[in-house]
Amino acid sequence: MANYTIGVDYGTLSGRVVIVNTATGEEVAGAVYEYPHGVMDTALPDGTRLGQDYALQHPQDYLDVLTNAIPQALSVSGIDPRDVIGIGTDFTACTVLPVKADSTPLCFLPGYENRPHAYVKLWKHHAAQDRANALNETAHARGEDWIQRYGGKISSEWEVPKVWEVLREDPQVYEEMDCWVEAADWIVWRLTGVQSRNACTAGYKAMWHKRDGYPSREFYEALDPRLGSLICEKCSCPVSPLGQRAGGLTPEMARALGLTPGIAVSVGNVDAHVCVPAVKITGPGKMLAIMGTSTCHMLMGERECSVPGICGVVEDGILPGLYGYEAGQSCVGDHFAWFIDNCLPAAYAEEAKAQGVGIHAFLRQKAQKLKAGESGLVALDWWNGNRSVLVDVDLTGMLLGMTLQTKPEEIYRALIEATAYGTRRIIQSFEENGVPVEEFYASGGISQKDPMTMQIYADVLGKPVKIAGSTQGPALGSAIFAAVAAGSGAGGYDTVQDAAMAMGKLKDVVYLPDPESAAVYDRLYAEYQLLHDYFGRGENNVMKRLKALKKEVQEKK
Repeated sequence: MANYTIGVDYGTLSGRVVIVNTATGEEVAGAVYEYPHGVMDTALPDGTRLGQDYALQHPQDYLDVLTNAIPQALSVSGIDPRDVIGIGTDFTACTVLPVKADSTPLCFLPGYENRPHAYVKLWKHHAAQDRANALNETAHARGEDWIQRYGGKISSEWEVPKVWEVLREDPQVYEEMDCWVEAADWIVWRLTGVQSRNACTAGYKAMWHKRDGYPSREFYEALDPRLGSLICEKCSCPVSPLGQRAGGLTPEMARALGLTPGIAVSVGNVDAHVCVPAVKITGPGKMLAIMGTSTCHMLMGERECSVPGICGVVEDGILPGLYGYEAGQSCVGDHFAWFIDNCLPAAYAEEAKAQGVGIHAFLRQKAQKLKAGESGLVALDWWNGNRSVLVDVDLTGMLLGMTLQTKPEEIYRALIEATAYGTRRIIQSFEENGVPVEEFYASGGISQKDPMTMQIYADVLGKPVKIAGSTQGPALGSAIFAAVAAGSGAGGYDTVQDAAMAMGKLKDVVYLPDPESAAVYDRLYAEYQLLHDYFGRGENNVMKRLKALKKEVQEKK
């Protein structure tokens, strides 16, 4: 009799479900549920306007993923639901929300429907940048050692800047909430009826350390006296290691999903981190880039090193027994979509339609005919700020070298190249600080659908690029962790490493660097590096001045 686990991957725009055979890793069925509310960046459902750099979501969408996508996948699979031994989930992070003690989100309560801070703050909610700046200044002024684990800066995307924003802008919401919780933990709470806090988000997003715990109460009070009780009152749930069973599926949720009550639900996880075992990575020195709307770079090492500009290093943060490092780029797929939505001539769309191909495929056909350096363009990949290694959301995009002869496909390719340069800069930072990157892997939709981009990455990085064997890497990773939560006695596994080798997968294709292109990209990367430091390290803050002027003018309208 075969056993199966279910992986649920909560992305930026949709939730994706896969059902996986625990013995073979075969994905027997899958389903996708698009969030009805999407990303709320201009207004709440009732029309309440949102401020600049907001990115909110509605928690009902997350529940609807479970009740729609899981039954759909079960129906397609044809398996006996009684053979499902566990569920694992992952989320974009840091994605957080205020809830009551019974897990009810504040935005579900009467009177809070029109309060922006009562909703989920998505990972790319950047309106707390001023709080992040103040946090970083305070930490450095106090000589807080822990900040070096985060590259010397805490991002506005992380937990504390966001909750401090709530406290300052809507203190009633702050007082009303009983818990400030990662969506990754909230969905597990809803599945099991038991609150847990996963070590991944606690370590990377909430400044928790396996040995040292959270920063001191005195630090939080230095930020704002009212934050002194944040951890003990609103974030006090014990931290649970990855792969652990958080609890059993409640009878109510079992009925709604068509599954057996009591089956294992694994502790929550993050979409990027959970993907590592899905590509059979079980050791140090192998970087995985999960490429979607943004890119997360995951890497493991045998010791804890301070690497400027990374998102964090957490012991056991990816797999047990190793130090997990995270870095990232805030704008990758979003970058390319922005160009097509806003800058593409109508003639290109018409020609693509006449050929019966999608616009991305059409542009790739044109762009892949170009040689490295042929366009004379170089871009900075900061259309949504810079996550690593500058950790500054107030930086903006730039394209240099355009003439009256510049064509759309040249710009499109330059934007792709810019994201590859950004990844190379991240690798450079790791290697300069004692964390080797010996191999490079890619997962996510871009890696599966865009051979041209993968070849550009191989040429820019000067490294072979290996490709994930699943189109749903995070969901597969969550299914792997579910098998570990279930344990070998139930038909799963006792270690993540064992589950990864049995259930993970890679494609046979490997993209190898082309020496001629790689040599040109070395020269272009040198130009990127000059621009990166000139605009990103304070020599010329024109991007920030322009952004501030934009905000000033908009506020006067």
